[in-house]
Amino acid sequence: MRSSLWSLIVKELLANWRDRRNRIILLISPMIQVLIFSFAATQEVKNVPLAVLDDNRSILSRELISRFEGSPQFSQVMHLQGVGDIAPTIDSRTALAVLHIRQDFSRKLAAGQPAQVQLLLDGRSSNAAQIIQGYTVEIVDRLNVEIAQSASLRGPASVVVARTWFNPNSDTLWSTVPGLFAVLTTTVGMMVSALSVARERELGSFEQLLVSPLTSIEILAGKAASALVIAVSETTIIMLIAMYVLGVPMEGSMVLLYGAMIVYLLSIIGIGLFISSLSSTQQQAIIGAFMFLAPAILLSGYATPVSNMPDWLQTLTFVNPVRHFVVIAKGAFLKDLPIDVIAAHLWPLALIAAATLSAATWLFRHKTA
Repeated sequence: MRSSLWSLIVKELLANWRDRRNRIILLISPMIQVLIFSFAATQEVKNVPLAVLDDNRSILSRELISRFEGSPQFSQVMHLQGVGDIAPTIDSRTALAVLHIRQDFSRKLAAGQPAQVQLLLDGRSSNAAQIIQGYTVEIVDRLNVEIAQSASLRGPASVVVARTWFNPNSDTLWSTVPGLFAVLTTTVGMMVSALSVARERELGSFEQLLVSPLTSIEILAGKAASALVIAVSETTIIMLIAMYVLGVPMEGSMVLLYGAMIVYLLSIIGIGLFISSLSSTQQQAIIGAFMFLAPAILLSGYATPVSNMPDWLQTLTFVNPVRHFVVIAKGAFLKDLPIDVIAAHLWPLALIAAATLSAATWLFRHKTA
């Protein structure tokens, strides 16, 4: 490596370290985010306000209501006086769900017949509604089984015994943090690279860089190398927080994860350098980075499974590098993902890295020519 190229890499690292705003954005911000988002961006639904309309008013209906009141998932159980109270309660979002116990509830249970309980859900929060429905079905089914056993009635023909693979305790941190690790890795790599060339232009040092002994390719290589060093260092800290502070296991090979992460970061850095080469100021670079990050993370499968998207959108996600790394990160943390599965996502990342770095190099040379 030429000494001038090495000097450029050191200069880039020192420039990021000496800038107080950069230190906050690149070092402190991701560490705070991994701790906050791990608990805030959870798919678990808790503290649900529930309304109950009890038309049966029997010992069994009160027993069922008491089970909802004792459940940790429901923070408040409100009692309605009539059917006319249901619509205003859901419309005003006073409760996310209304449980309606019919008049024949206790009579049918005593006769060994299935007793229906109506659950009205607020469809404006579709994900929460599905989870609340699961909670309600579980509580009602448990009461039905206990009543059937105490009355010596025939119980259900089969009993479902749930077992969760890769996350036996259904810990939401285990399902949230690996995907969050991929998202924060993306953010760090993108921000470091997107600001690099734009910062030089804004500070007026870009012309000095162009008259140095380095070629345009070497200048871009130096900026890419320094961005890679910063991003890998930062994501290592995030990984340690995930493993030793939040208790998320690392079941897979860390060597494979680091290898895949370097290839992935090169693809992100290529996009960041492309945006930076287009930008005249750091503000423009930040806006450009955000325009990429928002749809890329949305289409990565981090928040919404890719399989739930339309077919044409699923096809589009194959050119999204974040989608591939989310799979690798989750698999490395929780599954001990086989090397052939990692390779199936690694070669698209290598192609994307080659394409984005080539495009960034072409644009950088074109704009400095």
